[in-house]
Amino acid sequence: MKLEVLSRQPAGTARPTPLLFVHGAWHGAWCWAEHFLDDFAAQGYAAHALSLRGHGGSEGRARLRWTRLADYVADVAEVAAQLPAPPVVIGHSMGGAIVQLYLETHAVPAGILLAAVPPAGVLSTTLRLAARHPWEFLQVNVRWSLYPLIQTPALAREAFFSAALPDERVRAYHAQLQDESFLAFLDMLAFNLPRSARVKAPLLVLGGAADTVFLPNEIEATARAYGTQARLFPNMAHDMMLEPGWQSVAETMRKWLNERGL
Repeated sequence: MKLEVLSRQPAGTARPTPLLFVHGAWHGAWCWAEHFLDDFAAQGYAAHALSLRGHGGSEGRARLRWTRLADYVADVAEVAAQLPAPPVVIGHSMGGAIVQLYLETHAVPAGILLAAVPPAGVLSTTLRLAARHPWEFLQVNVRWSLYPLIQTPALAREAFFSAALPDERVRAYHAQLQDESFLAFLDMLAFNLPRSARVKAPLLVLGGAADTVFLPNEIEATARAYGTQARLFPNMAHDMMLEPGWQSVAETMRKWLNERGL
């Protein structure tokens, strides 16, 4: 499986620990390339973002419907194994679930979760979406396709972005969104939930106070599952790497990494 990996290298000698960014549902490596890859490279990190199979420029689009979370975890393991040292793995949303599953069986210096799927799964999120958008949710189940939930810029803004993000940016990001695996959704609903007790790496858990996908109390529950405290950003919605104020998120991440000598 050929996987797209976008990389940025620092101008000088790179820090010894690379960073590996894992995107969420409907996205690709492009969401990290907008701001984060260049920003972290400027701070001395070798920064890499993969597009999971069936996403972005990676192979596997034809079989996306049948892809499981375990397949995505295998993609992360494949890319991480090619790096010169075990990376800090950073996951957003569904990518956060993938990172949690990856950390159950792989030793890395640290992990960072941004607006991540909670260990308890996405049942609460699913019920909220079904109540707000019953017609779109019916289409999801009839077509085995998650695209109806984000098929318009307006739906994408509701899911991912705050009112502070200009309309033209919402349209530009929406144009890069795509379908997501229905089976991966079922895994996040019940069939392959993270087992937090198996994760030994230190975790930083971040969330947006204005997120409508995973609410602040759900982000806080994720942090408690890993014996830490969540850090919430006021007025920030789900796509923390693209939202106005993304710089504060990146700075919080860098400070936490520096505190650990990474």
